[in-house]
Amino acid sequence: MKCHYEVLGVELDATDDDLKKAYRKLALKWHPDKNLDNGEVAKKEFQLIQAAYELLSDPQERAWYDKHRDAILLGAKGAEYQENSVNVFEYFTSACYSGFGEDDQSFYAVYRELFNRIAAEDMEFAHDEDSDFEIPEFGSATSDYDEIVRSFYAYWQSYCTLRPYSWVDKYKLDTLKEVPRRVQRLMERDNKKLRDAARKQRNEEIRALVSFVRKRDPRVKAYIKLLEEKAAQNLIKTKMQQERHREERRQLLEQTTAARFAQMSDLEQQLKAIEAQYTSSGSSSYEDESDDSNEEENGDIDGERNEEEPAEDDDDDL
Repeated sequence: MKCHYEVLGVELDATDDDLKKAYRKLALKWHPDKNLDNGEVAKKEFQLIQAAYELLSDPQERAWYDKHRDAILLGAKGAEYQENSVNVFEYFTSACYSGFGEDDQSFYAVYRELFNRIAAEDMEFAHDEDSDFEIPEFGSATSDYDEIVRSFYAYWQSYCTLRPYSWVDKYKLDTLKEVPRRVQRLMERDNKKLRDAARKQRNEEIRALVSFVRKRDPRVKAYIKLLEEKAAQNLIKTKMQQERHREERRQLLEQTTAARFAQMSDLEQQLKAIEAQYTSSGSSSYEDESDDSNEEENGDIDGERNEEEPAEDDDDDL
């Protein structure tokens, strides 16, 4: 396997801009459409360039690659895998598979076999309560996401090895029976630290591998695209619903406003009618009072006249 930094022709401390520039330059050079006379070689080189940029442009994957670069390039051969476990480092590259079909070298066939081997290793150390548990399988290109793919990644993303890693013990206590018990407990403590560290390292390796595979799994990509399409449709529906609610509120406001204006108009008419009635009633009362006043005045005048007339009679008698 060739180092991803070497594929892009950049230094180990290359920046994101350095990676982009190198990728664009090499992609233009090796794109299959521009190398029709040497299509097969150009295709393979272009795939290596794409794989290198895809990994190094992801901060998490790049950090993992930088930390384990030597082991990945060497295939983790040697002391690290003396316990004869499955070597997963050689699968941290798209070069380990060819295409996404159903042949033996395809993405699905290669990783299906790999995870089956890892599962088989673990089940050798399964306890009785775990013996009936079926580890979810990787599936194929046509596997249903909800039935197969989701279950697979849900299990493996939280992977915890069942292997005891007793082979990493520093002290072989079964050969040190004459050692005082206090010293044995210290040795057991050291052995436990080594086992825990080895298990943690293995768990991190498998989980990183799962993340690497999931990011490139066409089934996951298709499901994410489906979710995005549904989200876009839901957004459109939400906007349409909001617009409909706004229109309903606008119409309700118009109806309410019209009703209020109608009520105010009716109230004004009623007030005018009351005012007219009050005005008419007031005029009639005034006329009646005027008539009564005139009658009283006339009565007073007649009375005065009657009082004056007897005086005239007296004069006549004289």
